[in-house]
Amino acid sequence: MLVVKSEGLRAQQEWCEHLTRFSPGLIARPHDAPGLREEEVRYVLAWEPPPGWLARLPGLRVIFSIGAGVDHITRDPSWPCHVPLVRMGGEEVGQRMGEYVAWACLHLLRNGRGFAQQQAERRWRWSAVENTARDLTVGIMGLGTLGAAAVPMLRALGYGVVGWSRGRKAVEGVESFAGEAELDAFLARSDVLVCLLPSTPETMGIIDARLLSRLPPGAAVVNAARGAHLVVPDLLAALDAGHLSGAVLDVFDTEPLPEGSALWTHPKVTVTPHIASIARRRERARFVAGAIADFEAGRPLPNLYDPERGY
Repeated sequence: MLVVKSEGLRAQQEWCEHLTRFSPGLIARPHDAPGLREEEVRYVLAWEPPPGWLARLPGLRVIFSIGAGVDHITRDPSWPCHVPLVRMGGEEVGQRMGEYVAWACLHLLRNGRGFAQQQAERRWRWSAVENTARDLTVGIMGLGTLGAAAVPMLRALGYGVVGWSRGRKAVEGVESFAGEAELDAFLARSDVLVCLLPSTPETMGIIDARLLSRLPPGAAVVNAARGAHLVVPDLLAALDAGHLSGAVLDVFDTEPLPEGSALWTHPKVTVTPHIASIARRRERARFVAGAIADFEAGRPLPNLYDPERGY
């Protein structure tokens, strides 16, 4: 049996329908279904499960996160860390993130924020863009599955691509930088800095004033990883000083983003509501069903969370 803890009854029912379609032998139920016996639960697909709930499931074999991040699960002090925890994956998750990163880079390149403001004010103001994608290099922090998915899309547009991660990664078409010793060299090459890092204690607040100052003048920032990676006052200061030309932000420390946040109205900031890599439920259910089939057959689980690495 698999139980779903999601964003409402209708969503949970849709998850269950898709899961049983892709895995006919699987019994899928909403987490609060009448008569549900907790000792019979073997798999959980969850988003923000209540604290202590997972620990009450004695037969639990695998936990699946509805999203790519798992901090909404691991922040529960009682979560059963001996149970495998799988981050959401699948081809569509990578496709969507690649699309978002490519769009964000083009949006920054072609002054999308400025033209949107002009339209809202009914102002016709012609302006040219100095660079093309071929003149710029995108630096991706976090060359995992999602970062790698963005690379061919960016290169097809003409961007150069460099990448940085804790350990060196081999991704076709990317010059790879690794570790603290090579961070400065990576930042110096990054006309657009894209953050796709995992959420760990080491990466919290990594995009701060010191890091931003090492980007080329006129650089831009895209954050589609976690809000905790970015020190917002430092970003706003760099934008206001003219060191940065713009930012596209999809994730925030507090979500929904509070109405009083300066990010909503800043002329150089574009806000999106945490939608960068959300695949259709059908495709995410396909991924979960496939992972369960692998697990039942004794094959390795994909996208397995490593508590020691923090992702």
